[in-house]
Amino acid sequence: MSVTATKRLLTAEEFARLPDPPDGSKQELVRGEVVTVMAAPSFRHGLVQLNVALALKTFAKASNLGRVTAESGLVTEHAPDTVRGPDVAFWSFERLPAERTPDVYPDVAADLCVEVKSPSNTPARTTKKIGEYFACGVRLVWVVDPEERTVTVYTKPGDGRVLWDNATLDGGDVLPGFTCPVADFFQ
Repeated sequence: MSVTATKRLLTAEEFARLPDPPDGSKQELVRGEVVTVMAAPSFRHGLVQLNVALALKTFAKASNLGRVTAESGLVTEHAPDTVRGPDVAFWSFERLPAERTPDVYPDVAADLCVEVKSPSNTPARTTKKIGEYFACGVRLVWVVDPEERTVTVYTKPGDGRVLWDNATLDGGDVLPGFTCPVADFFQ
């Protein structure tokens, strides 16, 4: 008699209740399975992530357009669930009203997801995440590369526009009126 063990897949809600990894690594849920996506972020990664988040938060608060999160979960797929953790995300009040603050993960996609590249990010992994973001309804993705000092702006999968550190980034239709020198993310 042969017995086949079936691996139990987690839901987004179950994943949210897991304790933080003791080593500080970052985990995501991919089609029901917990995966470690990187060791604790480096100092430079954290600095760039904070600079992006502060620029977006300052603008979002002044314009009353929405809210900004850092390393909060975003459900990109259901049954089995996938929960990604963009480095920074923006939710407009149109999608996620100000009076609604989810306890775990919002039931709507972010308007903007920002990924800060680190040495563990392979091009294939980044491309997969970008595709998932757009498939679940994200409208804009920025991939910030601290090594190259660039921001690649995606308005759809596979169609990125690279901005170097001497350029000015804008928020397009997602963050109307937002502008920021790309170099500010790397200071």
